[in-house]
Amino acid sequence: MGLLDSVLGQVLGGAQQQPQGGGGLGDLGALLGGAGGSAGNLGGLAGALGGLLANNGEHGGLGGLVSKFEQAGMGDVIGSWVGKGENAPISGGQLQDVLGSDAISGIAQKLGINSATLLPLLATLLPTLIDHLTPKGQVPAEGLGTNDDLLSSLSGLLQKS
Repeated sequence: MGLLDSVLGQVLGGAQQQPQGGGGLGDLGALLGGAGGSAGNLGGLAGALGGLLANNGEHGGLGGLVSKFEQAGMGDVIGSWVGKGENAPISGGQLQDVLGSDAISGIAQKLGINSATLLPLLATLLPTLIDHLTPKGQVPAEGLGTNDDLLSSLSGLLQKS
């Protein structure tokens, strides 16, 4: 099982352990396992994440995302994801406060899901993903690269065992 598979399994496993009303993270299975198969839909998810993390994304790359968190008074949270050690949790509501409703709606629309489904997914996936993309415990000076570079990194994570 690849690293990204493991992360997604944790997301799905965590959703099954958390008591939630309809929707919830269990919808990730439908998102990744739809008619196009997980690989086809993974491209959509990776593309949406690229908008958040890639240097040529809408948010100025990982550095821009860190700045948004700092401006929202949550620099310590994203700092824990980048740094070594335990990742601080974030709620979907906090994530929406940091990124803004328009950004969340745009990502949800790209994925064909609603914001209520997307927010807990991002709140679970983003800390782990950023943690794995910053193994040295700091934001790379050159960022994470372009959207294509990020897709390649995500593909590499998927193939690692």
